[in-house]
Amino acid sequence: MATHRQDLVSAPEDTLRAERDEALRTVARLRAVLDKAHDAFISMDARGRVTAWNTAAEQLFGWTAAEAAGRPATDLMIPPRLRAAHDAGMARVRLTGMSELAGRRLELTAIDRNGREFPVEMTLQLHHDRDEPIFHAFLHDITARTTARTELRQERAFLQALLNSLDTGVAACDSDGRLAQFNPAMQEIHGLGQLSIAADSWATTYHLLAADGRTPLEPDQVPLARAWAGETVQHEEMVVCAPDRPPRRFLANARPIDAIDGRRLGAVVAMHEITDSYRAEMLRRCRHAVAQALAEACSAREAAMAAATAVATELGWVCAEYWEVDEERHRIVRAGSWRRDGFDLAGFTGDEPLDFTIGQGVAGAVWERNADIWSNDLLGDLTDPGRLPLGHRLGLRSAIGMPVHCNARVAGALVFFSDSPVGRDDDFLAVLRDIAAQTGRYIERRRAEELNLALAAARRDFNRVIEQINDCVWSVRYEPPDRWHILYVSPGENGVFGGPLPSTDTFAHLMAEHIHPEDMPLFRLYEEALKAGRPGEFECRFIGFDGVIRWVWCRGFPRTEDGVHFIDGIATNVTERRELADQRELLLAREQEQVRRLRELDRLKDELVAVVSHEMRNPIAIIAAYTDSLLEEPEFAGRAELAAIERTSAHLLHLVEDLLDLARFESGPAMLDPRPLRLDRLLRQAVEEHRITAQVELVTEIGPLPVVSGESARLRQVVDNLLSNAIKYTPPGGTVTVAAHADREAVTVDVTDTGIGIPADQYPKLFTRFFRASTAVDRKIKGTGLGLAVTKAVVEAHGGTIAAAPGPGGGTRFTVTLPR
Repeated sequence: MATHRQDLVSAPEDTLRAERDEALRTVARLRAVLDKAHDAFISMDARGRVTAWNTAAEQLFGWTAAEAAGRPATDLMIPPRLRAAHDAGMARVRLTGMSELAGRRLELTAIDRNGREFPVEMTLQLHHDRDEPIFHAFLHDITARTTARTELRQERAFLQALLNSLDTGVAACDSDGRLAQFNPAMQEIHGLGQLSIAADSWATTYHLLAADGRTPLEPDQVPLARAWAGETVQHEEMVVCAPDRPPRRFLANARPIDAIDGRRLGAVVAMHEITDSYRAEMLRRCRHAVAQALAEACSAREAAMAAATAVATELGWVCAEYWEVDEERHRIVRAGSWRRDGFDLAGFTGDEPLDFTIGQGVAGAVWERNADIWSNDLLGDLTDPGRLPLGHRLGLRSAIGMPVHCNARVAGALVFFSDSPVGRDDDFLAVLRDIAAQTGRYIERRRAEELNLALAAARRDFNRVIEQINDCVWSVRYEPPDRWHILYVSPGENGVFGGPLPSTDTFAHLMAEHIHPEDMPLFRLYEEALKAGRPGEFECRFIGFDGVIRWVWCRGFPRTEDGVHFIDGIATNVTERRELADQRELLLAREQEQVRRLRELDRLKDELVAVVSHEMRNPIAIIAAYTDSLLEEPEFAGRAELAAIERTSAHLLHLVEDLLDLARFESGPAMLDPRPLRLDRLLRQAVEEHRITAQVELVTEIGPLPVVSGESARLRQVVDNLLSNAIKYTPPGGTVTVAAHADREAVTVDVTDTGIGIPADQYPKLFTRFFRASTAVDRKIKGTGLGLAVTKAVVEAHGGTIAAAPGPGGGTRFTVTLPR
């Protein structure tokens, strides 16, 4: 029994001993594996003390396993500045039994025995033994990786700084075809930043156009997309047209980015701006094309149109026109037009005659302003009777006009249209001004050549005509005090003077020697008139170079050119006519004498009126001035006598001014200062000022009127006279209507009243000085009878007409017509 019990006891002991030995062998194997591992292995108990420290840990930290065993791991491998945080983390694990860092790869800073800090990667495992946490950590030095990472980060920073400093736009996409790089220069080019969009959206999102500046790029035509597809792109020209920015032109270079194994990593594109150089080259081509066009042109009009076409073609505009100013008709006329092939401008361009008044359309506005015009609002900036709205419907969006000068005046206009808004560009304007000036000089030169040719042809025609007549046509140059140089004498001199006139600078003295003594006074008067620059004529008996006495009728017409005095004349042999007229002159002498006296009396009367008016003006003005001074004195204020003097002197002064105006207009051509003015504004202003005191109803029917040429003060005088008469002769409660309209030739103004009217037989005398209608006299309405005479003189001085007729509802209608 005892032996059996011993066997039972020894059996478990053997088992336990075997299990222990196996466990020790397992531990030995694990220890051997850990000692041979490249990573440092460290085990720590719950208080952070080292329980295991393999050979790699000894090599990494410099502490032997014996030195490390039992010591806090914090002291062996944690830098002093981090130990507090490490101990706090260990305390949280002991408290909670959990660690947020367990099972994760961590990059930490460690310290070795010599105090050297270095980066390590650690994997932490947490186990529990008898409810106590046990930590196992594998660590290895990652100094090389961290150094490489830092160097890579620095290289990337350097590369990014380099890209950011470039003024060349650079963009790149990744292997999926999405934008991965967009330097600041590229952002400035497009006005947009880097967007994570697919390649098929690049062209529309970033407003990419082909080299023509109009055609949008297809997605597969974008240089970066082509490079991503494997193509190397060199010097591809393209245009970026970002919203609210002028178009910019670039050369793009793009290439794919491939790995060593051939994988496509992405693509990169660099965009170099060539806007300035392209524009300079384009402007150079413009100038060259214009010069070539002018060199090949055969006429001034052809030259101007060729220049306009060359400019429009080079700049890509769709329409060009040349307009000429017709000063006689006061119109600007289209002389030629051009449109780009493939652009339909039917009804807008063509060979049909087209002309505008000053201020109408682009050409009329250029003529009016004598300056260039740049408009991106055809319907808002300019006045046009329907043509610009048509152009807008056909696709025109911008207009540019440039005056062409000849001899400091606007002789024409170059007009261009574009199918897209064109930003105002001072460089373009400067080139266009140069081209317009060059065109103007060419036109001026061609016109001079054409005039010379026409003059030569006219001279030949003139000579042929002169040779067929019996009169003697002559021209001399006069040099004070008494030198006459013969420049031209026609072949008719033999029949008039009995022989050729000798070439001498004493021409007048030579002629005087052959004039009959009784006719010398007439010759002297004729000579003095020519010397004074006045036309002259006389008839005399001339003792010819052949000894025959002839009656000669001489006419001379002085002119001055560049300070040199010339006299052109014609002499006619009137011997037969004179002999036939002698008897008639004797019969009519008495009647002519009477007529002369009547004319002299009429002239003296006019001079008397003018002199008296002029002499009365100053005394009346003095009386008016002293009267105003007396009225300002308190003791004389309100005196009826002074008020009567003031009214009377004002009436007299108005009468004198009318008389002087008539004298000025009747003495010869009136000295007006015509300027472009808005007649509708002048009419409305006059009506409003008369409305203040008028006791009648003032009605206006004034439509839009064109600009007319005239002197504002004089035309206002006409309107005031007609309105004053209409209001004066219309009873209170009546109506005065001012109407105005325009046609292609003239502007017509009607002033109609419902007043007392004028007898039909008195209308022909209505504009005669001092005439007053019987209806006004019978009603004792005061007046001088000069207002309408002055009005008629002013209107006729402007080249217009004035007429009076009965009004449709009684009263009178005055109609003023002024040329446009």
